[in-house]
Amino acid sequence: SNAEPLPFVYESTGTITRFTNGRDPKPRSREVFTFHRPETLAEWRDASISLRGALQSLPPLPEEGLRDCQIEAVTELEKSLKADKPRALIQMATGAGKTFTAITEVYRLLKFANAKRVLFLVDTKNLGEQAEQEFMAYLPNDDNRKFTELYNVQRLKSSSVASDSQVCISTIQRLYAMLKGEELDEAAEEQNPAESMLKPKKPLPVVYSPKLPPEFFDFVIIDEAHRSIYNLWRQVVEYWDAYLIGLTATPDDRTYGFFQ
Repeated sequence: SNAEPLPFVYESTGTITRFTNGRDPKPRSREVFTFHRPETLAEWRDASISLRGALQSLPPLPEEGLRDCQIEAVTELEKSLKADKPRALIQMATGAGKTFTAITEVYRLLKFANAKRVLFLVDTKNLGEQAEQEFMAYLPNDDNRKFTELYNVQRLKSSSVASDSQVCISTIQRLYAMLKGEELDEAAEEQNPAESMLKPKKPLPVVYSPKLPPEFFDFVIIDEAHRSIYNLWRQVVEYWDAYLIGLTATPDDRTYGFFQ
C-alpha cells in the first residue's frame, strides 16, 4: 500500500522524552515535557503544513516605521526560527523598543506562520500591564486595524485561560502556580521574583496540566530574560513545547548559556 509512514515519533528513557515530527521540512528531535495530547496530534496530522514548514515561507519584513535595530532584531530572529533553533535571545538597549519589536514578530507569526498561541511572559504585574497597553496600541504597518482588533490578547488575572486567546500575557509567578494547580495571591506578582526573599530551598516541580498542556503555546517570549530563567522559574519556561525567545538589555553569562 502507499500509506505514508507514521509522521510522529517519540523516544523515551522514562525520564527524558524526545519527539520528532516527520512533517517538518528537516525533521529533528526535540525534548518534550511529556507526550502531546491525541487531539493535538490529530490537528498536526490534518494540517496542510507544519508550524516549522510555515516558518520557512515568512514574507520579507516591511520596514517602514521600524528603527534599524528593530529591523535587525526581527530579521535575525526569523533566521534563527527558520534554522529551527529552539531558543533565541534579543539583546536591545533600554528604550530601543523591545516590546514593540516583540509584538511586530508576534503579529507576523500569527498572520503568516499560522501560530496558534503565543505567551508573553513577564515577572511583575506592572510589566504585564505595560505589555498589554503596547499590544492594544500596536498598529501593524500593513493593516489599518490595531493588533487587538485582529487578534485576541488576554492578560491572565486568574487561573482561567480563554480558549480563543491568541496572545496570553502572564507573570511567571502566575503560571508557576497554575502548573502546580494552586491559586495565586496577587501580591506575589508585585515584585520580580529574582529580588524577592521567597526562595524555597527546593523548588516545587511543575506538573502536567491538562488545561495547559505543553503544546498550548507555540512561542514563548520572555521579557527581562536575564531575571526570569533561573532557580525555580526555569522549569516554568522549559515546560512548554515552544520556541523560547528572550528579551533583555542586560544579558549575563547565564542568559547566554540558557539561550545557547
